Amino acid sequence: MAAPSCNALGLWVRGSGQCLGSRFILACQPFCSSAAASGTLNAQRLAEKLRSQKQEQKTKKQPVPTNPVQRRVQELVRFTQQLQRVHPNVLAKALSRGIVHQDQDLVVINKPYGLPVHGGPGVQLCISDVLPILAKMLRGHKAEPLHLCHRLDKETTGVMVLAWEKEMAHQVQELFRTRQVVKKYWAIAVRVPVPSAGVVDIPIVEKEVQGPQQHYKMTLSPGYRMDNGKMVRARTSRNAHVAVTQYQVLSSTLSSALLELQPITGIKHQLRVHLSFGLDCPILGDHKYSDWNKLAPQLSVGTLKKLGLKQAKARHIPLHLHARQLVLPALGSRKEELNLVCKPPRYFLCSLRRLDLRMPSQDQSGDNEAGRLRAQ
Repeated sequence: MAAPSCNALGLWVRGSGQCLGSRFILACQPFCSSAAASGTLNAQRLAEKLRSQKQEQKTKKQPVPTNPVQRRVQELVRFTQQLQRVHPNVLAKALSRGIVHQDQDLVVINKPYGLPVHGGPGVQLCISDVLPILAKMLRGHKAEPLHLCHRLDKETTGVMVLAWEKEMAHQVQELFRTRQVVKKYWAIAVRVPVPSAGVVDIPIVEKEVQGPQQHYKMTLSPGYRMDNGKMVRARTSRNAHVAVTQYQVLSSTLSSALLELQPITGIKHQLRVHLSFGLDCPILGDHKYSDWNKLAPQLSVGTLKKLGLKQAKARHIPLHLHARQLVLPALGSRKEELNLVCKPPRYFLCSLRRLDLRMPSQDQSGDNEAGRLRAQ
């Protein structure tokens, strides 16, 4: 049964013969309407307050650091956040400006930092989303979407190959799978590996990390272990993958090094795991693999001083891993191998200077000037 309204109550009073019935009706109606208006007003005020608070949070500017390195780190954090909010057309235009090579079969871009290749939880925009737009920018509105030939981690920069046709993409993927593509990365490492050149041949497996921040990491699964000073064969996991990485020190100081890495296999996070857990030289800005239990790098006082940062700001350092060079064998209409080289991003070069690490000459890096293709 519905609750009696004010009007119904007024009629009952009037029906009782009291002379105040009509006055009660007149008084009751303003009372109900004022209560409703008051509720609406309060809701409007609350909504306006929430909107103003949200707007203040958007427009609130963080203090600009006086240190140029800290200012650059803040810019990178803001840039990574903006990449997820830009319009797909704007992102496609930015990728088109970073094209390293283009022919009738392939398009090679210089992948920027902080941009995921594929979609996933929390990813609002990725490279695969803008491939149709990029294709139309390059070949007109009737162009078919470009196709991914391989992938790079979100935090990794450098050479990335796209194909016009799906069949060509499958052929390039097969070259990667059969290890016919020469891949060379540059990385800035915390500490210097010993020896200065060698091969890390240790299987890798994914394991769960116990602790307050429960998560999964790739880690080493060696075939041998030390037992009372003797090396004995260890039981390897069925899920372990063969992983082989060739490395060479290009430049070094007492506390850091510029490394050239050549992955022979292509296991998830292989370079980061081999450097951190195999050589005890984690990549600068590797927040996941610098420590097994922690998700933030712990840098030495000397390294922090050179970078001009405090330990509390170390978590904002970007990953210094750059896919510098790819050499593709002859494929399709191309009768010669294709040598693709991408210049490291600006933050990478800035860190090299501040850590007193030198860029290698052409002879040291093994580049062939005749076949060189640079990203401008």
